[in-house]
Amino acid sequence: MINIKKFVKNAIIEDNGRGDLFFDVAPKGRFTARAICKSDGILAGVQYAKVLARTEKFDCKFLKNDGDEIKEGDIIAELEGKASILLSSERTFLNMLQHASGIATMANKYAKLIEGTGVVLLDTRKTRPQLRDFEKYASRVGGAINHRLGLDDCLMLKDTHLRTIDNLEEFVKKARKRISWVTKIEIECETFEQVKEAMHAGGDIIMCDNMTTEQIKEVVTFRNTNYPHILLEASGNINLDTIKTYASTGVDAISSGSIIHQATWLDFSMKFD
Repeated sequence: MINIKKFVKNAIIEDNGRGDLFFDVAPKGRFTARAICKSDGILAGVQYAKVLARTEKFDCKFLKNDGDEIKEGDIIAELEGKASILLSSERTFLNMLQHASGIATMANKYAKLIEGTGVVLLDTRKTRPQLRDFEKYASRVGGAINHRLGLDDCLMLKDTHLRTIDNLEEFVKKARKRISWVTKIEIECETFEQVKEAMHAGGDIIMCDNMTTEQIKEVVTFRNTNYPHILLEASGNINLDTIKTYASTGVDAISSGSIIHQATWLDFSMKFD
């Protein structure tokens, strides 16, 4: 919640600058307004919008919750407060709902396609700078599970890392002595030979990057026979048209940056009564 409060305060400062020019000349008294959805999708951003309302001291009653399906014309929230406060908060309030709901809607599309397969849907670190917590929260609302939140919660060795390592097995042994005992090591592989080397070296998770489904099936068979404790993640150019096929290969998880960076904002508006 501390991060949310800080995020909200910074968003308010960004929009208000040295002060809303309408503030001093705004009509007196209290006014009521409604936040209305103009797109179909999955609602997200409520958790942040509630903090905004408390911070700016206006009343806000949400009629829908994070994760609810919403349709064009739905009233999302009822607001009451001073005109100066409601209007200075309007754009920030709506931006949070629109941005988060767009991501949640995209994540939900992916999640529904692999529902019941037992495969976990993961997002990635392909987020906008300074918006990772917010965008990954929206991803969770839509049905995805967060992959790494940053470089400090899993040691991932991508192709660029591997180019700097001469002996992978020795490197993994060294890393085990430096990182937390509960921290996993994930190794990105593009070929079957790389997979065998990474598994032998002691990786906890193998990312099958940009592999075909036939290649991944071969990896799954090898894993099941020789290293059943290792988790397999499929990644790379997996989209709404192909995710079901990848889920059928036997991997444990599928990650997609598209959940966030290809999401389109939903449309919301605020109407005064």
